[in-house]
Amino acid sequence: MRALIALIPVLFSAAIAAAPASAQSLIRDTEIEIMLRDYTDPFLEAAGLIPDDVGLYIIADPEINAFVTQGQNIFIHTGLILEAENPLQVQGVLAHETGHISGAHLARTGEAMNQAAIPMFATMGLGILAALAGEGQAGAALMASSQQFGALQFFSYTRTQESSADQAALRFLNETGTSPAGLLQFFERFRYQEAFSAARRYPYFRTHPLSSARVTSLREGVASSPFVEQAAPPEEVERLERLQAKIYGFMAEPGHVFFRYPVTDHSLPARYARAVAYYRDAQMDHAREEIESLIEEEPDNPYFYELYGQMLFESGHAAESIEYHQRSVDLMPSAPLLRVNLAMSMIASEDAEYLEAAGQHLRVALDIEPDNSFAWYQLSIVHERNGDTPRAQLAIAEQAFAVGNNGRAIQFAARAMPHLEVGSVDRFRAGELMAVAQARMADEAPRQSRRDR
Repeated sequence: MRALIALIPVLFSAAIAAAPASAQSLIRDTEIEIMLRDYTDPFLEAAGLIPDDVGLYIIADPEINAFVTQGQNIFIHTGLILEAENPLQVQGVLAHETGHISGAHLARTGEAMNQAAIPMFATMGLGILAALAGEGQAGAALMASSQQFGALQFFSYTRTQESSADQAALRFLNETGTSPAGLLQFFERFRYQEAFSAARRYPYFRTHPLSSARVTSLREGVASSPFVEQAAPPEEVERLERLQAKIYGFMAEPGHVFFRYPVTDHSLPARYARAVAYYRDAQMDHAREEIESLIEEEPDNPYFYELYGQMLFESGHAAESIEYHQRSVDLMPSAPLLRVNLAMSMIASEDAEYLEAAGQHLRVALDIEPDNSFAWYQLSIVHERNGDTPRAQLAIAEQAFAVGNNGRAIQFAARAMPHLEVGSVDRFRAGELMAVAQARMADEAPRQSRRDR
Protein backbone atom coordinates (compact mmCIF):
# COMPACT_ATOMS: atom_id res chain seq x y z
CA MET A 1 0.00 0.00 0.00
CA ARG A 2 2.91 2.37 0.74
CA ALA A 3 4.19 1.91 -2.80
CA LEU A 4 0.70 2.50 -4.18
CA ILE A 5 0.28 5.72 -2.18
CA ALA A 6 3.66 6.93 -3.35
CA LEU A 7 2.61 6.30 -6.94
CA ILE A 8 -0.41 8.59 -6.80
CA PRO A 9 1.41 11.94 -6.52
CA VAL A 10 3.77 10.73 -9.23
CA LEU A 11 0.86 10.04 -11.57
CA PHE A 12 -0.74 13.40 -10.93
CA SER A 13 2.51 15.35 -11.01
CA ALA A 14 3.22 13.77 -14.38
CA ALA A 15 -0.21 14.83 -15.58
CA ILE A 16 0.25 18.44 -14.49
CA ALA A 17 3.96 18.77 -15.22
CA ALA A 18 4.71 22.23 -16.47
CA ALA A 19 7.10 21.15 -19.20
CA PRO A 20 9.35 18.31 -20.29
CA ALA A 21 12.59 18.16 -18.36
CA SER A 22 14.83 17.81 -21.39
CA ALA A 23 16.52 20.67 -23.20
CA GLN A 24 15.71 23.20 -20.50
CA SER A 25 17.88 25.64 -18.62
CA LEU A 26 17.36 28.92 -16.84
CA ILE A 27 18.95 31.89 -18.58
CA ARG A 28 19.78 35.40 -17.44
CA ASP A 29 19.57 38.39 -19.75
CA THR A 30 19.20 41.95 -18.50
CA GLU A 31 17.35 43.20 -21.58
CA ILE A 32 14.74 40.41 -21.52
CA GLU A 33 14.35 40.52 -17.75
CA ILE A 34 13.69 44.27 -17.74
CA MET A 35 11.02 43.94 -20.42
CA LEU A 36 9.26 41.15 -18.54
CA ARG A 37 9.49 43.10 -15.28
CA ASP A 38 8.05 46.19 -16.95
CA TYR A 39 5.14 44.04 -18.11
CA THR A 40 4.59 42.07 -14.89
CA ASP A 41 5.20 44.47 -11.98
CA PRO A 42 2.10 46.64 -12.62
CA PHE A 43 -0.07 43.51 -12.49
CA LEU A 44 1.56 42.39 -9.25
CA GLU A 45 0.90 45.80 -7.72
CA ALA A 46 -2.71 45.68 -8.91
CA ALA A 47 -3.01 42.30 -7.18
CA GLY A 48 -1.72 43.78 -3.91
CA LEU A 49 1.58 41.90 -4.19
CA ILE A 50 5.12 43.23 -3.71
CA PRO A 51 7.01 42.86 -7.01
CA ASP A 52 10.36 42.27 -5.28
CA ASP A 53 8.83 39.25 -3.53
CA VAL A 54 7.90 37.58 -6.82
CA GLY A 55 10.60 35.79 -8.79
CA LEU A 56 10.57 35.98 -12.58
CA TYR A 57 12.60 33.38 -14.44
CA ILE A 58 13.31 32.69 -18.12
CA ILE A 59 13.61 29.12 -19.39
CA ALA A 60 15.53 28.56 -22.61
CA ASP A 61 13.04 26.25 -24.29
CA PRO A 62 11.25 26.54 -27.66
CA GLU A 63 8.00 25.15 -26.25
CA ILE A 64 5.16 27.60 -25.56
CA ASN A 65 4.75 27.66 -21.80
CA ALA A 66 4.52 29.80 -18.68
CA PHE A 67 3.68 28.69 -15.17
CA VAL A 68 3.83 29.49 -11.47
CA THR A 69 5.62 27.18 -9.06
CA GLN A 70 7.40 27.08 -5.70
CA GLY A 71 5.34 29.86 -4.19
CA GLN A 72 5.56 33.26 -5.85
CA ASN A 73 7.72 32.42 -8.84
CA ILE A 74 6.73 32.94 -12.47
CA PHE A 75 8.56 30.98 -15.16
CA ILE A 76 8.25 31.84 -18.85
CA HIS A 77 9.68 29.93 -21.80
CA THR A 78 11.53 31.71 -24.56
CA GLY A 79 9.21 29.87 -26.96
CA LEU A 80 6.22 31.83 -25.67
CA ILE A 81 8.02 35.14 -26.22
CA LEU A 82 9.02 34.08 -29.73
CA GLU A 83 5.48 33.03 -30.68
CA ALA A 84 3.78 36.17 -29.38
CA GLU A 85 2.36 38.29 -32.18
CA ASN A 86 2.38 41.47 -30.11
CA PRO A 87 3.29 42.67 -26.60
CA LEU A 88 -0.34 42.45 -25.44
CA GLN A 89 -0.23 38.66 -25.76
CA VAL A 90 2.81 38.40 -23.50
CA GLN A 91 1.24 40.84 -21.05
CA GLY A 92 -2.00 38.87 -21.06
CA VAL A 93 -0.23 35.63 -20.16
CA LEU A 94 1.75 37.34 -17.38
CA ALA A 95 -1.45 38.87 -16.00
CA HIS A 96 -2.99 35.37 -16.02
CA GLU A 97 -0.01 33.91 -14.12
CA THR A 98 -0.31 36.76 -11.63
CA GLY A 99 -3.90 35.64 -11.15
CA HIS A 100 -2.65 32.20 -10.11
CA ILE A 101 -0.38 33.76 -7.49
CA SER A 102 -3.03 36.13 -6.10
CA GLY A 103 -5.50 33.24 -5.92
CA ALA A 104 -3.02 31.02 -4.05
CA HIS A 105 -3.79 28.31 -6.59
CA LEU A 106 -0.48 26.54 -6.16
CA ALA A 107 -1.07 26.07 -2.44
CA ARG A 108 -4.48 24.57 -3.15
CA THR A 109 -3.28 22.14 -5.79
CA GLY A 110 -2.09 19.64 -3.19
CA GLU A 111 -5.56 19.55 -1.65
CA ALA A 112 -7.07 19.01 -5.09
CA MET A 113 -4.71 16.13 -5.75
CA ASN A 114 -5.75 14.50 -2.47
CA GLN A 115 -9.42 14.92 -3.34
CA ALA A 116 -8.83 13.49 -6.81
CA ALA A 117 -7.20 10.42 -5.24
CA ILE A 118 -10.50 9.47 -3.54
CA PRO A 119 -12.35 8.30 -6.69
CA MET A 120 -9.13 6.75 -7.91
CA PHE A 121 -8.82 4.64 -4.75
CA ALA A 122 -12.52 3.83 -4.73
CA THR A 123 -12.51 2.59 -8.32
CA MET A 124 -9.31 0.64 -7.74
CA GLY A 125 -10.83 -0.94 -4.64
CA LEU A 126 -13.91 -2.03 -6.58
CA GLY A 127 -11.63 -3.57 -9.18
CA ILE A 128 -9.75 -5.55 -6.53
CA LEU A 129 -13.05 -6.78 -5.02
CA ALA A 130 -14.30 -7.80 -8.46
CA ALA A 131 -11.09 -9.70 -9.14
CA LEU A 132 -11.31 -11.48 -5.78
CA ALA A 133 -14.91 -12.42 -6.59
CA GLY A 134 -13.74 -14.14 -9.75
CA GLU A 135 -14.59 -11.35 -12.20
CA GLY A 136 -11.03 -10.87 -13.37
CA GLN A 137 -11.85 -9.09 -16.61
CA ALA A 138 -14.23 -6.63 -14.95
CA GLY A 139 -11.74 -6.07 -12.12
CA ALA A 140 -8.93 -5.32 -14.56
CA ALA A 141 -11.12 -2.84 -16.43
CA LEU A 142 -12.05 -1.02 -13.23
CA MET A 143 -8.44 -0.80 -12.05
CA ALA A 144 -7.32 0.42 -15.47
CA SER A 145 -9.92 3.21 -15.42
CA SER A 146 -9.15 4.32 -11.84
CA GLN A 147 -6.47 6.81 -12.92
CA GLN A 148 -8.87 8.32 -15.45
CA PHE A 149 -11.50 8.98 -12.77
CA GLY A 150 -8.93 10.68 -10.56
CA ALA A 151 -7.57 12.73 -13.43
CA LEU A 152 -11.06 13.85 -14.47
CA GLN A 153 -11.74 15.23 -11.01
CA PHE A 154 -8.35 16.90 -10.81
CA PHE A 155 -8.65 18.57 -14.22
CA SER A 156 -12.15 19.76 -13.32
CA TYR A 157 -10.51 21.58 -10.41
CA THR A 158 -7.75 22.86 -12.72
CA ARG A 159 -10.28 24.36 -15.14
CA THR A 160 -11.89 26.18 -12.22
CA GLN A 161 -8.49 27.61 -11.34
CA GLU A 162 -7.89 28.68 -14.92
CA SER A 163 -11.22 30.49 -15.15
CA SER A 164 -10.49 32.23 -11.86
CA ALA A 165 -7.05 33.32 -13.12
CA ASP A 166 -8.67 34.59 -16.34
CA GLN A 167 -11.04 36.82 -14.42
CA ALA A 168 -8.25 38.08 -12.18
CA ALA A 169 -6.15 38.83 -15.27
CA LEU A 170 -8.99 40.87 -16.76
CA ARG A 171 -9.16 42.92 -13.57
CA PHE A 172 -5.39 43.52 -13.48
CA LEU A 173 -5.29 44.46 -17.16
CA ASN A 174 -8.15 46.93 -16.75
CA GLU A 175 -6.69 48.44 -13.58
CA THR A 176 -3.39 49.08 -15.35
CA GLY A 177 -5.04 50.48 -18.50
CA THR A 178 -3.83 47.57 -20.64
CA SER A 179 -5.93 46.04 -23.39
CA PRO A 180 -7.03 42.49 -22.50
CA ALA A 181 -7.36 41.68 -26.21
CA GLY A 182 -3.91 40.06 -26.21
CA LEU A 183 -4.93 37.40 -23.68
CA LEU A 184 -7.96 36.46 -25.76
CA GLN A 185 -5.90 36.52 -28.98
CA PHE A 186 -3.37 34.17 -27.43
CA PHE A 187 -6.00 31.64 -26.37
CA GLU A 188 -8.00 31.85 -29.59
CA ARG A 189 -4.87 31.48 -31.67
CA PHE A 190 -4.23 28.11 -30.08
CA ARG A 191 -7.87 27.08 -29.63
CA TYR A 192 -7.25 24.07 -31.89
CA GLN A 193 -5.15 22.60 -29.07
CA GLU A 194 -8.39 21.71 -27.28
CA ALA A 195 -8.99 18.98 -29.87
CA PHE A 196 -5.54 17.41 -29.40
CA SER A 197 -4.68 14.63 -26.99
CA ALA A 198 -2.73 15.75 -23.93
CA ALA A 199 0.48 14.30 -25.35
CA ARG A 200 0.21 16.42 -28.50
CA ARG A 201 -0.66 19.72 -26.86
CA TYR A 202 1.83 22.47 -26.13
CA PRO A 203 2.90 22.31 -22.46
CA TYR A 204 1.05 25.55 -21.73
CA PHE A 205 -2.26 24.05 -22.77
CA ARG A 206 -1.65 20.83 -20.84
CA THR A 207 -1.31 22.81 -17.62
CA HIS A 208 -3.81 25.52 -18.66
CA PRO A 209 -6.65 23.48 -20.23
CA LEU A 210 -8.96 25.41 -22.53
CA SER A 211 -12.70 24.92 -22.73
CA SER A 212 -15.47 26.50 -24.79
CA ALA A 213 -17.11 27.93 -21.68
CA ARG A 214 -13.82 29.43 -20.51
CA VAL A 215 -13.07 31.11 -23.85
CA THR A 216 -16.67 32.39 -24.12
CA SER A 217 -16.50 33.91 -20.65
CA LEU A 218 -13.14 35.49 -21.42
CA ARG A 219 -14.45 36.88 -24.71
CA GLU A 220 -17.34 38.55 -22.89
CA GLY A 221 -15.01 40.08 -20.32
CA VAL A 222 -12.65 41.39 -22.97
CA ALA A 223 -15.51 42.93 -24.98
CA SER A 224 -16.65 44.91 -21.94
CA SER A 225 -13.20 46.38 -21.25
CA PRO A 226 -12.83 50.13 -21.92
CA PHE A 227 -9.31 49.40 -23.22
CA VAL A 228 -10.16 46.61 -25.65
CA GLU A 229 -9.41 48.70 -28.76
CA GLN A 230 -6.20 50.16 -27.33
CA ALA A 231 -3.21 48.90 -29.32
CA ALA A 232 0.23 48.27 -27.90
CA PRO A 233 2.48 51.36 -28.13
CA PRO A 234 4.73 51.26 -31.23
CA GLU A 235 7.86 51.39 -29.06
CA GLU A 236 6.74 48.25 -27.23
CA VAL A 237 6.07 46.47 -30.51
CA GLU A 238 9.58 47.38 -31.65
CA ARG A 239 11.02 46.29 -28.29
CA LEU A 240 9.41 42.87 -28.53
CA GLU A 241 10.60 42.43 -32.12
CA ARG A 242 14.16 43.20 -31.05
CA LEU A 243 14.07 40.68 -28.25
CA GLN A 244 12.47 38.04 -30.43
CA ALA A 245 15.32 38.53 -32.91
CA LYS A 246 17.89 38.31 -30.13
CA ILE A 247 16.35 35.16 -28.65
CA TYR A 248 16.04 33.54 -32.06
CA GLY A 249 19.67 34.38 -32.78
CA PHE A 250 20.77 32.52 -29.67
CA MET A 251 18.25 29.66 -29.75
CA ALA A 252 18.03 28.69 -33.43
CA GLU A 253 20.66 27.19 -35.68
CA PRO A 254 22.58 29.95 -37.50
CA GLY A 255 21.32 28.73 -40.87
CA HIS A 256 17.73 29.14 -39.71
CA VAL A 257 18.53 32.64 -38.43
CA PHE A 258 19.99 33.70 -41.78
CA PHE A 259 16.90 32.34 -43.54
CA ARG A 260 14.49 34.20 -41.26
CA TYR A 261 16.62 37.38 -41.23
CA PRO A 262 18.38 37.49 -44.64
CA VAL A 263 21.20 39.93 -45.34
CA THR A 264 18.78 41.89 -47.53
CA ASP A 265 16.86 42.80 -44.36
CA HIS A 266 18.58 45.88 -42.92
CA SER A 267 16.15 46.41 -40.05
CA LEU A 268 17.56 46.68 -36.55
CA PRO A 269 16.01 43.39 -35.33
CA ALA A 270 17.44 41.54 -38.35
CA ARG A 271 20.94 42.89 -37.77
CA TYR A 272 20.62 42.05 -34.06
CA ALA A 273 19.72 38.44 -34.87
CA ARG A 274 22.47 38.10 -37.48
CA ALA A 275 25.10 39.56 -35.16
CA VAL A 276 24.34 36.79 -32.66
CA ALA A 277 24.15 34.09 -35.34
CA TYR A 278 27.45 35.13 -36.97
CA TYR A 279 29.18 35.06 -33.58
CA ARG A 280 27.74 31.62 -32.79
CA ASP A 281 28.85 30.45 -36.24
CA ALA A 282 32.42 31.68 -35.57
CA GLN A 283 32.15 34.33 -38.30
CA MET A 284 33.55 37.09 -36.09
CA ASP A 285 34.29 39.55 -38.90
CA HIS A 286 30.63 39.55 -39.95
CA ALA A 287 29.51 39.58 -36.30
CA ARG A 288 31.64 42.66 -35.62
CA GLU A 289 30.26 44.39 -38.69
CA GLU A 290 26.66 43.83 -37.62
CA ILE A 291 27.10 44.81 -33.97
CA GLU A 292 29.15 47.89 -34.86
CA SER A 293 26.36 49.03 -37.18
CA LEU A 294 23.93 48.71 -34.27
CA ILE A 295 26.20 50.70 -31.94
CA GLU A 296 26.62 53.39 -34.59
CA GLU A 297 22.84 53.67 -34.86
CA GLU A 298 22.23 53.63 -31.09
CA PRO A 299 25.46 54.64 -29.32
CA ASP A 300 23.76 54.77 -25.91
CA ASN A 301 22.27 51.27 -25.98
CA PRO A 302 23.96 49.26 -23.19
CA TYR A 303 22.78 45.92 -24.56
CA PHE A 304 24.70 46.30 -27.81
CA TYR A 305 27.93 46.94 -25.90
CA GLU A 306 27.12 43.98 -23.64
CA LEU A 307 26.71 41.70 -26.66
CA TYR A 308 29.92 42.97 -28.25
CA GLY A 309 31.76 42.31 -24.99
CA GLN A 310 30.28 38.81 -24.77
CA MET A 311 31.32 38.03 -28.34
CA LEU A 312 34.89 39.10 -27.68
CA PHE A 313 35.14 37.39 -24.30
CA GLU A 314 33.82 34.06 -25.52
CA SER A 315 36.04 34.13 -28.60
CA GLY A 316 39.17 34.44 -26.45
CA HIS A 317 39.62 38.23 -26.39
CA ALA A 318 38.94 38.95 -22.71
CA ALA A 319 41.16 42.03 -22.51
CA GLU A 320 39.54 43.58 -25.57
CA SER A 321 36.06 42.88 -24.22
CA ILE A 322 36.64 45.03 -21.11
CA GLU A 323 36.02 48.38 -22.78
CA TYR A 324 32.67 47.25 -24.18
CA HIS A 325 31.49 45.78 -20.89
CA GLN A 326 32.69 48.94 -19.15
CA ARG A 327 30.61 51.05 -21.52
CA SER A 328 27.51 48.93 -20.83
CA VAL A 329 28.01 49.46 -17.08
CA ASP A 330 28.53 53.20 -17.56
CA LEU A 331 25.21 53.37 -19.40
CA MET A 332 23.32 51.15 -16.92
CA PRO A 333 25.16 51.11 -13.57
CA SER A 334 22.24 49.58 -11.66
CA ALA A 335 22.21 46.34 -13.71
CA PRO A 336 24.04 43.65 -11.68
CA LEU A 337 24.55 41.25 -14.59
CA LEU A 338 26.39 43.90 -16.59
CA ARG A 339 28.79 44.45 -13.68
CA VAL A 340 29.35 40.71 -13.33
CA ASN A 341 30.20 40.50 -17.05
CA LEU A 342 32.71 43.33 -16.67
CA ALA A 343 34.30 41.77 -13.60
CA MET A 344 34.56 38.40 -15.34
CA SER A 345 36.41 39.98 -18.28
CA MET A 346 38.74 41.82 -15.91
CA ILE A 347 39.53 38.61 -14.03
CA ALA A 348 40.02 36.60 -17.23
CA SER A 349 42.46 39.19 -18.58
CA GLU A 350 44.87 38.07 -15.81
CA ASP A 351 45.97 41.67 -15.33
CA ALA A 352 46.44 42.18 -11.60
CA GLU A 353 45.69 45.88 -11.95
CA TYR A 354 42.04 45.01 -12.66
CA LEU A 355 41.49 42.90 -9.53
CA GLU A 356 40.46 45.73 -7.21
CA ALA A 357 37.96 47.12 -9.72
CA ALA A 358 36.62 43.63 -10.46
CA GLY A 359 36.04 43.04 -6.76
CA GLN A 360 34.24 46.35 -6.42
CA HIS A 361 31.92 45.61 -9.35
CA LEU A 362 31.10 42.20 -7.90
CA ARG A 363 30.33 43.64 -4.47
CA VAL A 364 27.96 46.19 -6.02
CA ALA A 365 26.26 43.42 -8.01
CA LEU A 366 25.90 41.30 -4.87
CA ASP A 367 24.41 44.19 -2.94
CA ILE A 368 21.63 44.17 -5.55
CA GLU A 369 21.47 40.38 -6.03
CA PRO A 370 22.84 38.68 -2.90
CA ASP A 371 21.84 35.24 -4.23
CA ASN A 372 23.86 35.51 -7.44
CA SER A 373 25.96 32.37 -7.05
CA PHE A 374 28.14 33.05 -10.09
CA ALA A 375 29.08 36.48 -8.74
CA TRP A 376 30.13 34.87 -5.44
CA TYR A 377 32.31 32.41 -7.34
CA GLN A 378 33.98 35.22 -9.28
CA LEU A 379 34.57 37.11 -6.02
CA SER A 380 36.25 34.02 -4.56
CA ILE A 381 38.71 34.13 -7.47
CA VAL A 382 39.49 37.80 -6.76
CA HIS A 383 40.14 37.05 -3.06
CA GLU A 384 42.30 34.03 -3.85
CA ARG A 385 44.44 35.95 -6.33
CA ASN A 386 44.89 38.65 -3.72
CA GLY A 387 46.16 35.99 -1.30
CA ASP A 388 43.09 36.26 0.95
CA THR A 389 42.18 32.57 1.21
CA PRO A 390 39.77 32.89 4.20
CA ARG A 391 37.57 35.39 2.35
CA ALA A 392 37.80 33.27 -0.80
CA GLN A 393 36.50 30.33 1.26
CA LEU A 394 33.73 32.51 2.68
CA ALA A 395 32.73 33.52 -0.86
CA ILE A 396 32.56 29.83 -1.83
CA ALA A 397 30.35 29.24 1.22
CA GLU A 398 28.07 32.05 0.01
CA GLN A 399 27.98 30.50 -3.46
CA ALA A 400 27.02 27.10 -2.05
CA PHE A 401 24.36 28.64 0.21
CA ALA A 402 22.85 30.53 -2.75
CA VAL A 403 22.32 27.31 -4.72
CA GLY A 404 21.01 25.38 -1.70
CA ASN A 405 24.09 23.22 -1.09
CA ASN A 406 23.95 23.57 2.69
CA GLY A 407 26.61 20.95 3.46
CA ARG A 408 29.19 22.68 1.27
CA ALA A 409 28.23 26.08 2.72
CA ILE A 410 28.88 24.79 6.24
CA GLN A 411 32.15 23.16 5.19
CA PHE A 412 33.67 26.29 3.65
CA ALA A 413 32.31 28.70 6.26
CA ALA A 414 33.89 26.50 8.95
CA ARG A 415 37.22 26.59 7.11
CA ALA A 416 37.15 30.36 6.81
CA MET A 417 35.89 31.31 10.28
CA PRO A 418 39.04 30.65 12.42
CA HIS A 419 41.10 32.85 10.10
CA LEU A 420 38.71 35.81 9.97
CA GLU A 421 39.20 38.73 12.35
CA VAL A 422 37.26 38.40 15.60
CA GLY A 423 34.37 40.88 15.63
CA SER A 424 34.53 41.48 11.89
CA VAL A 425 31.51 41.43 9.60
CA ASP A 426 33.03 38.55 7.66
CA ARG A 427 33.47 36.40 10.76
CA PHE A 428 29.92 37.14 11.87
CA ARG A 429 28.66 36.20 8.40
CA ALA A 430 30.56 32.90 8.47
CA GLY A 431 28.87 31.97 11.74
CA GLU A 432 25.49 33.08 10.43
CA LEU A 433 25.90 30.97 7.29
CA MET A 434 26.75 27.90 9.34
CA ALA A 435 23.78 28.37 11.66
CA VAL A 436 21.22 28.99 8.91
CA ALA A 437 22.57 26.19 6.70
CA GLN A 438 22.40 23.75 9.63
CA ALA A 439 18.82 24.83 10.34
CA ARG A 440 17.95 24.28 6.69
CA MET A 441 19.41 20.78 6.77
CA ALA A 442 17.50 19.95 9.93
CA ASP A 443 14.29 21.21 8.36
CA GLU A 444 14.87 19.23 5.15
CA ALA A 445 15.76 15.95 6.88
CA PRO A 446 12.15 14.89 7.73
CA ARG A 447 10.99 15.66 4.18
CA GLN A 448 13.86 13.68 2.69
CA SER A 449 13.05 10.80 5.04
CA ARG A 450 9.44 10.79 3.84
CA ARG A 451 10.59 10.80 0.20
CA ASP A 452 12.91 7.87 0.83
CA ARG A 453 10.16 5.66 2.25
